[in-house]
Amino acid sequence: MNKPRYWLVVPAAGAGQRFGSELPKQYREIAGRCVLAHALQAFADWGNVSGTLVVINNNDRWLTDIAGQLPLAVKTTVGGAERMQSVINGIRALADEADEQDWVLIHDAARPCLCVDDLRNLVAATVAEGVGGLLACRVADTLKKARDENGPPRVLSTMDRQGLWQALTPQLFPYGPLGSALESAQARGEMLGDEAAAMELAGHRPFLI
Repeated sequence: MNKPRYWLVVPAAGAGQRFGSELPKQYREIAGRCVLAHALQAFADWGNVSGTLVVINNNDRWLTDIAGQLPLAVKTTVGGAERMQSVINGIRALADEADEQDWVLIHDAARPCLCVDDLRNLVAATVAEGVGGLLACRVADTLKKARDENGPPRVLSTMDRQGLWQALTPQLFPYGPLGSALESAQARGEMLGDEAAAMELAGHRPFLI
């Protein structure tokens, strides 16, 4: 049996509007390196990535300037208006290299605090089952369901936190099923917040690690 290959797709097409800066947050500097470089470091330390694809904005003018900071060699493709469209473009861009049984790690460019041990745990806990999964943490804060009105929103109810988790990245899924799930969701007009949601709609039950 062939050893599984792992491909890394990094959505980095955000324009930084929520961050309130012309410079997207993935290019801001922390401790001498940009956020994107920190986000890639755990994958470099792990050492099992067959290729890295960074999905950038069509107007990106910063990646070339910071390429020397990156701990992995990267290729690029252009993203879409929404995160899901960017991930789909990244999956499509791997078509000539990735096999159906390969695995794809999706990790947001603006998440710089990934620990290599968490990455190893994600792979070890999910690959053997063939479905995939994602890093996540249990919801700890009290959650309020609200109704927007004129002025501040008003509380409708307090949510039961039992069984609620906050989805993180990386998320890890087989290349073929992930691509099919994302394409099917897009064809139905769904605009999903993460890859796990697409796999759920396709009938899978990803692991939370």
